[in-house]
Amino acid sequence: MPVVAHSQLPAFERLREEGHVVLDESRAAHQDIRELHIGLLNMMPDAALMATERQFIRLISASNLIAQFHVHVFTLPSIVRGEKARAYIEQYYETFADLRREGLDALILSGAAPVAPNLNEEPYWQELVEVIEWANEHVTTTLCSCLATHAVVEHLYGLKRQRLPEGKCWGVFSHTLTAPEHPLISNLNTQFDTPHSRFNDVSRAAFESKGLKVLVESQKAGVHIAVSPDLFRWIFLQGHPEYDRASLLKEYKRDITRWHAGQYKVCPPIPYRMLDERLTPLLNDFAHRVADAKINNSPMPDLPETLLWGGIHNTWGDTAKALFSNWIGKMYQVTHHERNIPFMAGIDPHDPLGLIGK
Repeated sequence: MPVVAHSQLPAFERLREEGHVVLDESRAAHQDIRELHIGLLNMMPDAALMATERQFIRLISASNLIAQFHVHVFTLPSIVRGEKARAYIEQYYETFADLRREGLDALILSGAAPVAPNLNEEPYWQELVEVIEWANEHVTTTLCSCLATHAVVEHLYGLKRQRLPEGKCWGVFSHTLTAPEHPLISNLNTQFDTPHSRFNDVSRAAFESKGLKVLVESQKAGVHIAVSPDLFRWIFLQGHPEYDRASLLKEYKRDITRWHAGQYKVCPPIPYRMLDERLTPLLNDFAHRVADAKINNSPMPDLPETLLWGGIHNTWGDTAKALFSNWIGKMYQVTHHERNIPFMAGIDPHDPLGLIGK
């Protein structure tokens, strides 16, 4: 399913350069295929704004080679932005008001960088709630990433995330299917990797206490995928299947730089299984040199990224593509032809896949 470049968003050209199929709008107009309109609420901070676009659009683009996708990227005005990001958003992003009027077949809610101790104290909370409530009534299916998962389950189900006592859940973790019969994961490997990066958690017991179904879980990282009681309208991810090969290394570099600058009290650990064990001593040595530089008020040493790169492997990409393919394929089967109507005639919104009771 090729993405349609219906705007001048730079991510489209970047994806073309990477070899992905991106159709010009004029060419797409001559193909008699039902297009799908997918919203992407990008709440990530400025430094990750464009990377997040590419990561999710890449997964959408790779999910199917038949249908056409219009990916509508928007954000929340109350998220604090720098001048450059504000100009970028003004030029390339759409508005929630326009998308609410025109409708969406599906929606992705990205993660975000927390700035308040409680989600309902975030400066953008009311704007996010407005999006959640609209999607709950008008969008066929919504996929939530990390912090967005915690926000939605708090608002819709009263589940509050819990701070992880051991600190940040950070790295690449092995997962197993706990409901392999569900069509979202039915053709996934029974065991696979997915990155996580979060300080908070919603447990399996908490999800299940509100009738949500857990589909994928990790012994070390906890729940990765769960779905709403109707089994499809809300897809909850605590992991990050959209991450690039370099995403965790970039986060590590950011966090240790902030520790060196005195913004963090504790030196960040190396993300779990991010790196081939043979190169772990190299990164440990780097951390020690950063510690010495911090003590001596010396400049931050350079991270040996070129040397580390050969020890970083993407072990989750194929599974992520399969997950998105399943999600979008099922959405295509039940969504209405008109993008502002969530379901075609005869589909039960409380059991859109006809799975309850089977």
